[in-house]
Amino acid sequence: MAQLTALTQEVLTAILKSIDEGIHVVNTEGKTIFYNEVAARHDGMNVKEVLGKHLFDAFPSLSEESSTLLKVIKTGKPIYNQTQVYLNLHGARIDTMNTTLPIYLGKDIIGAVEIAKDYSQMKLFAERLLDLQKGLNRSSKKKSAKQVRYTLADLMTIDSSFTNMKDEAKRLAKSDSPILVYGESGTGKELFVQGLHHESNRSEGPFIAQNCAAIPETLLESILFGTAKGSYTGAVDRKGLFELADGGTLFLDELHTMPIELQAKLLRVLEDGMVRRVGSSENILVNVRVIAAMNVQPSDALQDQKLRSDLYFRLNVFTFSLLPLRDRKEDILFLAAHFIEEFNNKLHKKVNGMENRLETFFMNYHWPGNVRELKHTIEYMMNVCNTEWLTEEDLPIMLKNLPAPLHRIGDSTEEISLRKNIEALESRLINHALELSKGNINQAAKLLEIPRQTLQYKLKKL
Repeated sequence: MAQLTALTQEVLTAILKSIDEGIHVVNTEGKTIFYNEVAARHDGMNVKEVLGKHLFDAFPSLSEESSTLLKVIKTGKPIYNQTQVYLNLHGARIDTMNTTLPIYLGKDIIGAVEIAKDYSQMKLFAERLLDLQKGLNRSSKKKSAKQVRYTLADLMTIDSSFTNMKDEAKRLAKSDSPILVYGESGTGKELFVQGLHHESNRSEGPFIAQNCAAIPETLLESILFGTAKGSYTGAVDRKGLFELADGGTLFLDELHTMPIELQAKLLRVLEDGMVRRVGSSENILVNVRVIAAMNVQPSDALQDQKLRSDLYFRLNVFTFSLLPLRDRKEDILFLAAHFIEEFNNKLHKKVNGMENRLETFFMNYHWPGNVRELKHTIEYMMNVCNTEWLTEEDLPIMLKNLPAPLHRIGDSTEEISLRKNIEALESRLINHALELSKGNINQAAKLLEIPRQTLQYKLKKL
């Protein structure tokens, strides 16, 4: 039993050492019982200077009130994604973002574990992003060029309802009121938003886009509102995206991923047009039109408490819902023909179109990735095609292996098994989503319209 326990501890230690995040574990007395190399690098320390020592000996600037590890041991409540600033044994200032969890043995707390990320690197990333946006903005002003690449004309359709929506968008683009756009992944939300900016009275002003899910929550506030000198170590006066977008349009994609607390600050800016940099008491007046987009139904985001109702009602002055490709069937073959012509020019080919069987497949397919998936499918087929017509043989492997329509299923017990056919379809759709997203789990989950954790579970099961 003792040998088994020792082996378990050895395996656990090996696992913790291999994790690419700082791991710091203390017992109830505040003494460090595990501290990996990554944590040591973050803290500017040597492992030997911390391991076996009390927290206050290694980090003399900490106290029972400021130490998240000691606080968790005292309260038994976890702390998630909290920034922490402290001095190490050598007097150097350290910035980290920590998640701290109590360790239980049965009902008793026996210690706490802290998982730390180097916050200073994340801030550096945020500052570089802002500098890049500022540089792009300055460069565009010098050229006096349009700020967007696409117009509403680039959102091609022969669907009557979609055409009517584009006409309405042209009329409403002249207003300065905020706009909310909903659409599944791949329906062309950013293209549509750029078209709105192009048609607006702000078309000569900046157009700045920010995906709210692409930036860590703790940095998004400084990205949007900027920073004041001295708000943290090394901080300088720096404009945020609202200031950079002054006189133009700020596009906030995946709004529902923005922290609820930050949504309240966004609402305040929409109400009074004033922003306050992080660490500053000064209000700055900005003239910005906000357009927000979501790839989930607003009603679902409200119900799941991912979107504040007051922010929704403020943004919901004008709302556009982009139809998924499966709900505008007329556009499937129309867009396919357009993409064939586009890739004929790019690849120097002379493909005339699609055979009838392939057209039937395209019309019956669900297109979960919408226009983006259709374009990528045509691009693949145009690269592998060796004839004048695209055929089913040119389809990507995942589409080629989709289950046959129900009327083709035979009479054997195995062939009509609902469970087996559903499992096969699920497996193929997951593989196809992973192929489209190039292995990105988050993007694949969005295409499949399921939570990332659900996809990870299904992948393990498969």
